[in-house]
Amino acid sequence: MKDLRYPIGTFEAPKAYTAELFAKAIQTIETFPQKLKAEVAHLTQEQLNTPYRPEGWTVRQVIHHCADSHMNCFIRLKWTLTENNPTIKFYYENLWGEGIDNKTMPIEPTLQFLEGLHYRLAFVMKSLSETDLEAAYIHPEHNKEFQLREMICLYEWHCNHHLAHITELKKRENWV
Repeated sequence: MKDLRYPIGTFEAPKAYTAELFAKAIQTIETFPQKLKAEVAHLTQEQLNTPYRPEGWTVRQVIHHCADSHMNCFIRLKWTLTENNPTIKFYYENLWGEGIDNKTMPIEPTLQFLEGLHYRLAFVMKSLSETDLEAAYIHPEHNKEFQLREMICLYEWHCNHHLAHITELKKRENWV
């Protein structure tokens, strides 16, 4: 079950942060909507309603979850750039994932939303200075401070993590 839930492994913060690491991470974030769209554009409604693992979300829910999560990422980024060590608002992603929109809404509006959102994320992330990258927010769920440098790497992983849920399901089901 662990391989299906974490097909690329769990997130591990880098030991060292370099300009090359950030460039790669931001490139992944920037291109995620196009990669996601390419993977799901031709799926049928039945395929979109297939869980990526037993007792897991459907492909549709994963797509909508990415919008939910990455929207929160953008808000956290903006808070951190405009406030001093803000405590962010925790959200129950599992409950958001079970909402009527995540379970039944068409994916096209969400794919369009992700394009604009990721453009903005990448635009702001590319402009961050070394000082900005050290800015941090407090996450109440973990009772931990996260610097923007770690958040960027976390969301690069998050993009790859959920893309792998879909690509691995497509391989297992011979949808490729």
